[in-house]
Amino acid sequence: MANRHRGEINATLDGSEWTLCLTLGALAELEDAFAASDMGALLKRFSTSPISARDAAKIIAAGLKGGGNNLSLEEVAQMRAEGGAAGFARIVSQLLAATFGESKPEQSTANP
Repeated sequence: MANRHRGEINATLDGSEWTLCLTLGALAELEDAFAASDMGALLKRFSTSPISARDAAKIIAAGLKGGGNNLSLEEVAQMRAEGGAAGFARIVSQLLAATFGESKPEQSTANP
């Protein structure tokens, strides 16, 4: 069972339940993969640029590795998710939210 407080999520891939987590090592791999100078740049990249299918495979592979599952990028690229492309997008979104926090709209500080 995934522990959201540790940044873990559960995902169903190829009909099996997996735990994914972007550990510090997994984030370092993603920094290299996306040529990001630091975690802030990585977060900015994920929040401002579209995520391609290849990007999603890299993120999911890093999350699987961080969750203790050593699968290659090629193995991950061959996996299927419930809901197809939308399922993969949901997994990436949940994993990034668990890692970096849920995005919340800014609250106004002005008095009504």
